[in-house]
Amino acid sequence: MSQKFDVVVIGAGPGGYVAAIRAAQLGLKTACVEKWIDDKGATILGGTCLNVGCIPSKALLDSTHKYHMAHSEFKVHGISTGDVTMDVAAMIGRKNQIVKNLTGGIAGLFKANGVTVLAGKGKVLGGNKVEVSKNDGSTEIVDAASIIIAAGSVPVNIPPAPLADDLILDNEGALNISETPKRLGVIGAGVIGLEMGSVWARLGSEVIVLEAMEEFLPFCDKDMAKDAQKSFKKQGLDIRLNARVTGTEIKGTGKNQEVLVKFTDAKGEQEVTVDKLIVAVGRRPYTEALLDAGCGVGLDERGFIAVDGQCRTTVPGVYAIGDVVRGPMLAHKASEEGIMVADIIHGHKAQMNYDCIPGIIYTHPELAWVGKNEQQLKAEGVKVKVGKFPFAASGRAMASQDTEGFVKVIADEATDRILGCHIIGGQAGELIAQAVIAMEFGSTAEDLQLTVFAHPTVSEAIHEAALACDNHAIHIANRKKR
Repeated sequence: MSQKFDVVVIGAGPGGYVAAIRAAQLGLKTACVEKWIDDKGATILGGTCLNVGCIPSKALLDSTHKYHMAHSEFKVHGISTGDVTMDVAAMIGRKNQIVKNLTGGIAGLFKANGVTVLAGKGKVLGGNKVEVSKNDGSTEIVDAASIIIAAGSVPVNIPPAPLADDLILDNEGALNISETPKRLGVIGAGVIGLEMGSVWARLGSEVIVLEAMEEFLPFCDKDMAKDAQKSFKKQGLDIRLNARVTGTEIKGTGKNQEVLVKFTDAKGEQEVTVDKLIVAVGRRPYTEALLDAGCGVGLDERGFIAVDGQCRTTVPGVYAIGDVVRGPMLAHKASEEGIMVADIIHGHKAQMNYDCIPGIIYTHPELAWVGKNEQQLKAEGVKVKVGKFPFAASGRAMASQDTEGFVKVIADEATDRILGCHIIGGQAGELIAQAVIAMEFGSTAEDLQLTVFAHPTVSEAIHEAALACDNHAIHIANRKKR
């Protein structure tokens, strides 16, 4: 007799494991299917984010930023350190331990909340059933009153640059480079490409980033993207736009192997030789063998699972969340969708505000944003007022020797409602939450203007940017009214 559950979640990433815990907290009998195993055959929880994405990349970014500070920035504070070196193996070991701690923590949370782990690959069948293909080759079919698909995404591979062990790498391989390459190539100047490029540039690699698009970070506010491009250039990242990779060739043997990368740009056909090549051109929804032909769950024209605003698929009782559905591929978006769906299944009224999902690039300076940018709003014909405040005018930023960047607040000219906030700076990823909260509550620029911010803090830059929307900033010369 097959096992029966109120909820079966497919995937234990940040969308799936959060959905499973929430459902169990609500008293629903819950199971979570996960196919990922370690070299000993044990199930690995946490998905791409915890294992080979968000968490390990931030560990490397933090380690290398500290190294860069000790190597290049401590002197201005009067701190002498002598020769500073980086033990790459120790850095990778620290990263691995953090991942181990967090994935083990999810296992503990599952146990504490009574979530059953079903090891294997899940497939949605008709009649609200899930087939679990176990690692020993056997299969089990379980019954589910409700199903939540949270299968995540996988890296996009491109034919001109097929992966090759320890030479041509995807994002997972990029996290396990064992020694600093002399020359590192990166295909793609998006979030992953810039973060991984930053890690190794700080340790001394000559980093060449090849981006097929003509515009740098086209999804970001142009002011922020322009400042970021200048900053990365100063840091030594050689970012080449309108550079389309046409082929790769592995040269040499043994430890002397290197990768010849062929590409075209405005000057015609070009070549560059690197020691390692990271392919970071994006991710696609993971749907391979996920949906039985007769299950009724439909895909959209881009290969994502089709859902409505509350993540319902075309089949009653079957939901999909995270990277397999429309919207930004972000861990926090997946988690909140998981909570929303679990609440809906339990009978609660739940809704998610997709207009208030922040995005962050964890380079230094960090880039963070929420809402629409200025070019989007202008294209839509929305009349806006804009306030900007540079961290160079912030006393706290000066004290921290971290004055690069600015805060930009965009408000509706007629209603004063905040429509977007864009931050580039040392703590942008933390500061953006203040703007998210303001927008979630429908705040106006005046609401932020009337809010008391502690002094001295970098948060005051948000206050001043809001004041600047109406030419009332205190600590910069105000521009002429538009």
